[in-house]
Formats: sequence, C-alpha cells, structure tokens
Amino acid sequence: MTILFAAEGWDPAPWIQAFGKHSEGRRPVKSVGQDFDPASIHYAAVWKPRPGLLASLPNLRAIFNLGAGVDALLADTTLPDVPIIRIVNPDLTVRMTEWIVLQALFHLRQMPAYQAQQARREWRQLAQPAAREVRVGLMGYGVLGRDSADVLQRLGFNVAVWARRPQPEADCPVFIGKDALPAFLARTDMLVVLLPLTPDTRGILDRRLFAGLARDGVLGGPVLINAGRGLLQVEADILAALESGLLAGASLDVFETEPLPVTSPLWTHPKIVITPHVAADSTPEGLAGGILADIARFERGETLPNEVDRRAGY
Repeated sequence: MTILFAAEGWDPAPWIQAFGKHSEGRRPVKSVGQDFDPASIHYAAVWKPRPGLLASLPNLRAIFNLGAGVDALLADTTLPDVPIIRIVNPDLTVRMTEWIVLQALFHLRQMPAYQAQQARREWRQLAQPAAREVRVGLMGYGVLGRDSADVLQRLGFNVAVWARRPQPEADCPVFIGKDALPAFLARTDMLVVLLPLTPDTRGILDRRLFAGLARDGVLGGPVLINAGRGLLQVEADILAALESGLLAGASLDVFETEPLPVTSPLWTHPKIVITPHVAADSTPEGLAGGILADIARFERGETLPNEVDRRAGY
C-alpha cells in the first residue's frame, strides 16, 4: 500500500528517504511529479496539496497533514471523505515551544531596544523586569499550547490560558469562551497565539482585541507573538497598533499571504520580528516514523489519535 508525499514547495527526496528507512523499504513512497498509478495510493502525507489531487486517488484510506494547521486542506471542496490525521509529534512540539520561548525571552530581555542601541554604538543599560512580573496570555491549549505553557511557567512567567472549553488538566488559570475573553486580555502583557483557523477565529487578532490588552505591564506595552495561522491576524491592524502604542512589539511566524510579499511594510518595521513559517518546521526524520506507526495502527483497526473534526476545523 503506497504512500503519496505531496507538499507544495518541499523537496521530496529526504521524505522519501526517511519513509524508506523507517519502513525498511517495505512501504513504497511516491511524490507528486513522479509517475504512479493513482489507484495504488492508499495514504497521503501532505502539506497544502493542490485542490483536487486527493480526490483523484480512488483508494485513498487516510490523509496525514504535515503541519499543525488543516485550514488549507479543508478548503478543498473535493476532499475525499477519509480520516485526516494531524501530526502530533514530540519533535514538532519541542520545536514550537523553542520558538515561543525564544520570542518571549527576546521581548522580556528587551532585545529589540538593545539591537537598536547596537546599531547606534550606544552603551546604555536598561531596567530589566523579571519573568515573574510578566503576565503571559496563551490563546489555544492543545498539545502545542500545553507544552509551551509548561516551559514558560518553569521560566517564571505568570501564565494564563484562553480556551473554548474547560481544561481540567491545566495547572494555570483558564478563561473559557467568548464571555471570558475581555478579562483574559485585561491581565495579559504578552499574548501568545496558537489557535487553529476556524470561522470563529479568522481575523480575531485585530485592533479591537489589541485595545483590550493590559496597559499597566512592566514591558511598556503589550506584545503579540503569533505562531498559529496567518489569517488569525489583521496585519493592517497590527501595524496601526504598533504605531499608536496599542502594541509595543510583535513576533510573527505566520502571515495573511505566504510567502510574505517583499512589498509588505511588516518587513521593515523596527518593532516586528519576522520568521518565515518555521516555528515548528516539520522534518522527515522527526515525522516519518510516527506516520508509519499510525498507518500500522490504522491497518490493525485501531482508532487513531488526533483525527481532525471537520466540523470544528481542527
């Protein structure tokens, strides 16, 4: 039963090699661009495949999404009615936590100001708040959010979570649903966003939300850190908020349009950190073995964890 690798813009060679290594050559792998019989494909490992591709595979049994977000996949109106599995992998989780913590510390330790001073050859020591003085608000409390919250707390940050439903396993304050959002924002100095993209969350990071963030924090203003989905954010509102002081800084790994156009004013704004959608970069060695293990479970008739709820959008 053959796997199809279909990830727009990715080099398929290391993925084919990794699948071959972990299956010891017992599981054939093809990639888009190679000759293959569509009827031979039973599983697909994908990232933003072209619309209609998966519908052309008559014997497809399951789809494995190679990133955290499934919105691009669900936008394909021809998508076959087979299970879609989100990849939840320790490698991916750790990478996301690394990025979140890096950005939180970058803003905590006033690196934007120090970089500006370096460019001016200016030696000036700035007052340094402690992590315990900074209230982090984390939107989204799935696997990635839980790990990020845990590490941020161990560093001393004062963490709270906003989620759609109760989180009984959380060891920090949890604000539930739309009615609790204003109170959550009002105690947040650093907003970390790991939400999925759904009709309810599209454009949620806008001027009105930024206006609700805490104004009395030790950072001199609230900071936005978004590694969720690009269409969560209204980029014109981020720029306006930075200019008006509603935001003091931002770290963005995802964007409304990707790649980010060279004409975007985000590139040159001195208060914005930009990375090119690499916060939880998927690696062949990190993911291939887990996908193959899930396929084996599926073929034994076992229920797979992390199946996407198409109605919820994640």
